[in-house]
Amino acid sequence: MVLQSSLKNCLHLSYILRTPKAGFRSTTSGSLIIQSTSNDVYQNLAVEDWIHDHMNLENRQVLFLWRNSPAVVIGRHQNPWQECNLRLLRQKNIKLARRRSGGGTVYHDLGNINLTFFTTRKKYERMENLKLVVKALKALRPQLDVHVTDRYDILLDRQYKISGTAAKLGRTAAYHHCTLLCNADKFVLSSVLKSPYKGLKSNATPSVPASVKNLFEEDPSLTCEMLLDAIAEEYATQHQIDHRITFNPADETVLPGINNKTKELQTWDWVYGKTPKFSVSTCFNMVYKDSVLDVKVDMDVKHGRIEVCNIDLPEQWLPSALCGELVKSLTGSKFCPNETSTLATTLLRVCPQDDELHSRWNLLCENMIMLM
Repeated sequence: MVLQSSLKNCLHLSYILRTPKAGFRSTTSGSLIIQSTSNDVYQNLAVEDWIHDHMNLENRQVLFLWRNSPAVVIGRHQNPWQECNLRLLRQKNIKLARRRSGGGTVYHDLGNINLTFFTTRKKYERMENLKLVVKALKALRPQLDVHVTDRYDILLDRQYKISGTAAKLGRTAAYHHCTLLCNADKFVLSSVLKSPYKGLKSNATPSVPASVKNLFEEDPSLTCEMLLDAIAEEYATQHQIDHRITFNPADETVLPGINNKTKELQTWDWVYGKTPKFSVSTCFNMVYKDSVLDVKVDMDVKHGRIEVCNIDLPEQWLPSALCGELVKSLTGSKFCPNETSTLATTLLRVCPQDDELHSRWNLLCENMIMLM
């Protein structure tokens, strides 16, 4: 049985993580099972970065167990506007994070388990990790029909995806992380992972849609805690470990410099600014009084900022000088509703005091914001 320990082993964990050849008195292999006490997506992703960057894995493998409060996590080379419904995320106060590994977009909540397997690059083996997860599930519930596919997904009943995979391979270290759906909110999952944005063209890595199912739906007696315990037990058996260490990922005494890594993952420049260059070419209808106006918008966005912007609408509807000021202000600004709203409000203050003009201006700006 893998016993859980926390505070009394945190100082020893700190020593292990920072000392290249340190042993671990409760393992014969030097390998570790560690579990985060935090449900913050940025903190947990920062732990992955810290271990990858700082820990010597030459004679050690590590399994990191973690769960997040509601969050959408995109791959390093993905476009968030293409992958999810950002408006809905803002409405529901769901966090958006960009990880440093590749792969597709996933939804996390407390009904979803995250597993990260750390090894040297030479020992990196995704298939073996996933087979370990399947073996743990079968040991827990032998009747489960679960298997690993050639795409490194785990399927339930040969058709429902319950686990997806992503990885980062460094020069000497590597990690493979995967999800496991236990009892996630599938309605929210399907809603937030559906992009409403039209006219986007991008070379960013697209996600591959799949039918998903919770293990809870197959067996209502299953809980996340049971799944975590089963996977930890199987990993411990294979690596001769008898302790699972829980720790606070914001603790600088355990992980020096971790909070700076966490802050970096929260910045707009990382979450949105790392988006590969894309373009928006779309039309929208503006209904004003008894008329309907067609507006065409073309934009190029680089590093999350508008590089080129064109708005095509009749001059008699809005003075060309005013429309030109909007285009000029948008160029170089973030492709972001908050920033665009601030720009629109600022420009409105210098507009002629004309109620009709102000109404038309607000309508145009509201529609521009909807594109973001």
